[in-house]
Amino acid sequence: MNPLNPVRAIVFDFDGVLADSEMLHLRVYNELLAPSGVQIGKAQYCERYLGFDDEGVFQQVAIDHRLMLGDEEIDLLIEEKAARFEALVASGGVLYPAAAACVRRLGAEWPLAICSGARRSEIELILRGGGLTDAFRFIVASGDTDAGKPAPDPYARAAMLHGVPPQQCVAIEDSHAGIDSARTAGLRTIAISTTYPRETLKADALVDSLDELTVEFVRRLADKH
Repeated sequence: MNPLNPVRAIVFDFDGVLADSEMLHLRVYNELLAPSGVQIGKAQYCERYLGFDDEGVFQQVAIDHRLMLGDEEIDLLIEEKAARFEALVASGGVLYPAAAACVRRLGAEWPLAICSGARRSEIELILRGGGLTDAFRFIVASGDTDAGKPAPDPYARAAMLHGVPPQQCVAIEDSHAGIDSARTAGLRTIAISTTYPRETLKADALVDSLDELTVEFVRRLADKH
């Protein structure tokens, strides 16, 4: 273990890392945008919108498609999106099959947290369904910071809440925006290739599955960085 900057805490992104939910988000976005004549394909979503919170997605879609969406209209879309998404995930089964074992494995060694652009209620609902509510010290969710990913604010807040320097935290991310957010905040990064091809992910370490995220893997990362 690096004696100067040992790993003292781990911060997980949520959608695309622990929860197989990105395409559920896209499905609901498309349902809500259909009356405006907008449909977002999977590739476009991953390239253009993934990593933003709901407000950021609707704002960017409005810019890209020249929609006249004011703050009030966006607030209503966000509320309706939350209701529809929560109805979709209420039945459970949204977490990746390897998520619980990975969380328990790393949680036995380090304190864990979540840093996500998703709504807190959505995250908590999925965690309850997977029996992982007690596994995380805290959640940094949409609206908890002035700026969301790719700005560094969410991960900077996560490190602060953990009570350790950012350099002693490891972020586990699937998106370019999330990796940029964590890196700019000073965290070491592990990228998982659930959403983007691994060759496009610019992180300190890369994995293809949560099964690869072992205590030994994280310690080796610390030794190198």
